[in-house]
Amino acid sequence: MQGVDDAWLPDGVFRQVGTRRTLIRGAGPLVDTVRREVDRACARFGGRVVPHGDSDLVLELTGEDGSEAFTYERRDGRTTVTASGGAGLLHGFFHVVRLGAAAFEGSSERRSHRSELALRMLDHWDNVAVHPVMGQVERGYAGGSLFWEDGRARGDLERVMAYGRLLASCGINAVAVNNVNVHETEARLLTDRIAEVAAIAGALREYGIRTHLSVSFAAPVVLGGLATADPLDEGVRAWWAEVTGRVYAAIPDFGGYVVKADSEEQPGPFAYGRTHADGANMLAAALEPYGGTVHWRAFVYDHRQDWRDRTTDRARAAYDHFVPLDGQFASNAVLQVKHGPMDFQVREPVSPLIGAMPGTRLAVELQATQEYTGQQRHVCWLGPMWSEVLRFRPDGTPVAELANALVAVSNVGDDRFWTGHPLAQANLYTFGRLAWQPDADPLEILDEWIRLTFGPEPAAGVRAVMEGSWRTYEKYTAPLGVGFMVQPGHHYGPSVDGYEYSPWGTYHFADRDGVGVDRSAATGTGYAAQYAKPWAEVYESPETCPDELLLFFHHVPYGHVLHSGKTVIQHIYDTHFEGVEEAEAARRVWASLVDLVDAERHARVAERFEEQLRSAREWRDQINSYFFRKSGVPDARGRRIP
Repeated sequence: MQGVDDAWLPDGVFRQVGTRRTLIRGAGPLVDTVRREVDRACARFGGRVVPHGDSDLVLELTGEDGSEAFTYERRDGRTTVTASGGAGLLHGFFHVVRLGAAAFEGSSERRSHRSELALRMLDHWDNVAVHPVMGQVERGYAGGSLFWEDGRARGDLERVMAYGRLLASCGINAVAVNNVNVHETEARLLTDRIAEVAAIAGALREYGIRTHLSVSFAAPVVLGGLATADPLDEGVRAWWAEVTGRVYAAIPDFGGYVVKADSEEQPGPFAYGRTHADGANMLAAALEPYGGTVHWRAFVYDHRQDWRDRTTDRARAAYDHFVPLDGQFASNAVLQVKHGPMDFQVREPVSPLIGAMPGTRLAVELQATQEYTGQQRHVCWLGPMWSEVLRFRPDGTPVAELANALVAVSNVGDDRFWTGHPLAQANLYTFGRLAWQPDADPLEILDEWIRLTFGPEPAAGVRAVMEGSWRTYEKYTAPLGVGFMVQPGHHYGPSVDGYEYSPWGTYHFADRDGVGVDRSAATGTGYAAQYAKPWAEVYESPETCPDELLLFFHHVPYGHVLHSGKTVIQHIYDTHFEGVEEAEAARRVWASLVDLVDAERHARVAERFEEQLRSAREWRDQINSYFFRKSGVPDARGRRIP
């Protein structure tokens, strides 16, 4: 489309397919999508689709069972992809595209490819009507919504279809199209505005993407005129059953509902003395006849805390609320759990809820939109963090094997570059590829994205800019897992005490003697004991707790010596200076690529680097000054704030 970046699917990545003779066997909507892709590539590069006979590439549908799996082999000069479902053939086609020339060289034994996770989903926090506080996209850093404009669904859905193409190419297969904080206008999407959702679903369906909808728990009252939304009330259950039937009449392949309840002013079952299992199961019952799923978010906590009460701990909330309900959720109810216990900080432990509910289906929720990691004004590639989460073993089994689904909050908007910062596209791509193969090496995924997006010439430079960017961001922001320290509300830029005396439960408890939150079982909130062994024991003591999480679990003196050999206070000083220096070095590397990257993309990233450096210096200066004043301990290296 004119004026829209091709992201990791520029024309050139289709060259190898487009110069071949391709045989396509099978029929169905997604086979038609594959055929259109091949036809388009051949029209560009001179190849052709052949009806039979000799071919370089065979794409064959052997059945139609809905499977996303495919097989790939290279033998006797021919590359063959087979699949028993249209979605599998589509994924196999994009596998060939990603391989490029390697797909048509040498030989390769027949190998099956299938996703470890059946559902790989993006949650869009998009508002239909522009919200007076949150704007069009809550925590959106890439412009307005792809789906909604001027209070209604966009009339031209060409870009939505292009978005579905990008998602399918990296392995994502589901999208929720509206904000989990369901406002008045968005609530109506469920009923009298379902046709607008159906239009969006039709565009995404072209690439095998199923559509989900965030709904209000209070919908029977708000939309149906009922006196109650009690999940055990027969009238309420009947209302949901009827409405859900109408949704599926409009969207036969509808995926299901996403619900945020009893959290941050959103209505929920607590108002009726019911449990979250009661609420989720009511919606699960309405969806079950159609094969739909309810994603019930576990982000439930007291956001009216007294900062003086150190027995209350927001980090404990999800575990305390939901573990007693294990085994009570319906089979088509999925508990959607943030990967950490707080709120997508640059460094958190993995949530203890993951692994603690063996009788409940779980989705692990990540945040691709960079709310606390630079808001797509900073380079911060999150692949290493997500990989650490997915490989973490709460009870001996990796998180990826405990999860039934992987979900990310979308980082996409209507910006020309999709994600505002062109390099933030790597987070979207990496999420999809890790969701398909959670044990993949994130650096190999990064290299793949760079090769597809930029080609070979600038690859080394782009990798140098990105591969360590998460740890660089961590260095110049909140240290040692303490979290937050951001400006309240919009969460951009430093404010060390911005949330310290607030009701949100986001404290660091810095005083003249030390810093950090005591979450030990012996003397603190007991949060550390929510983990199974050996993690409960590892986190319980400052002597065994990993340095990067020390202040999350313990309140320690500034002179406490880390495993690195540095004191806490010197670590704070050193890392904040180092982080700025690393950001400056990355900017220089990017500047050196000016003749190797297209001008518009290079200019956008260069402009964002100026803001990143300004902000990184502000973080360094505020954090170091604050802790110098608190501790009275000077920097051992004698550095001064400029």
